[in-house]
Amino acid sequence: MINEKLSNKELFAKITPMIQVTRKDSKESIENLLRRFNRKVQQAGVLAAAKQHQYFEKPISKRERRRKAIVRQERKAQKIKRLKLGR
Repeated sequence: MINEKLSNKELFAKITPMIQVTRKDSKESIENLLRRFNRKVQQAGVLAAAKQHQYFEKPISKRERRRKAIVRQERKAQKIKRLKLGR
């Protein structure tokens, strides 16, 4: 594998595939087409990934954010467990 430097734009283009929506039939309205496209974009997480890469984030910040996410998940799991036990 060749180690090549890619810009954020190129890297993002390689990670996320192009989302395409075609008309089911000739009578399908543009609104329905747009709704299906927006749903696919949401499910693919394209906008979330774009917003996440909009600004540079220091590696320390990334680690801290991930650590906090793990703590949140653990707290949520404990809360659900307590609810199931009836406490």
